[in-house]
Amino acid sequence: MSIQKKTQKKIQQRTVRRVHRVKGNLNSKGLKPRICVFRSLKNMYAQIIDDSSQTTIASFSSLNLTTKDKKTDKKEVAKKVGIELGKIALSKSIDKVFFDRGRYLYHGRVSALAEGLRESGLQF
Repeated sequence: MSIQKKTQKKIQQRTVRRVHRVKGNLNSKGLKPRICVFRSLKNMYAQIIDDSSQTTIASFSSLNLTTKDKKTDKKEVAKKVGIELGKIALSKSIDKVFFDRGRYLYHGRVSALAEGLRESGLQF
């Protein structure tokens, strides 16, 4: 095995450990839904998951925004995704959730998404 493959494997193992550590600290036990975040290089995705029934309640991504909204920087797009997902959640009478940042640091686009969720009225 080459050195590059070994380092890639170690990075993947660290990522998996981080995901399990973050998710393990979310002790909802099915009482509150969880907001799961995925961040790619171009887009931002967020969905509300009910862990007790293992179903997705609502989801929204930057792909659903108009092209006019996508012209701004990535943090603003993430904030708009959070606001829109919050509106969808409130229409489905969800007001308290857990925020699962996954493997990403609570910084930049992830924190902007959380600010947008808070602005729309969700509590976490």
